[in-house]
Amino acid sequence: MRPDTFFSGFLTAHGVIKDWRGGAARHFNADIEACWQDGVGTLDESFVFNDGETQRRVWTLEPTGGATYVATAGDVVGQGTAGWQGSAFFLDYTLRIELEDGPVDVHIDDRMYLVNDRVLINQSRLSKFGLGVGEILLTIIRHPDRTIECNPS
Repeated sequence: MRPDTFFSGFLTAHGVIKDWRGGAARHFNADIEACWQDGVGTLDESFVFNDGETQRRVWTLEPTGGATYVATAGDVVGQGTAGWQGSAFFLDYTLRIELEDGPVDVHIDDRMYLVNDRVLINQSRLSKFGLGVGEILLTIIRHPDRTIECNPS
């Protein structure tokens, strides 16, 4: 799965965040606008959670050669790494989560699997100090019938 093929145009995501015991803690929906220019991808994600909270994350995927990318976003600590092989795409990064007591950095291991040309299943494992603290399960759906405006840099 080439990320510039699936992550292109308008997509939606629908998922659940599970706590360390496996219980569903929250669920969300997101709209994603994905554009590519000169091999660099921008994924603009707008989340709405079941408690009404909204979040926005804008990913930049810059190719490093072959099937790998450097992945950055405003709430990602440093740089993440991404790569694809066959029908799978992997993203490894540290996310800074703002809590009432202050920020917490959580390592995220995303594993995405293409089901067909319009549907992708994503399983994310969250850890802190090497210990599992949660999981995110989501489905991403590509909507080729909806057009978006990609602005050149």
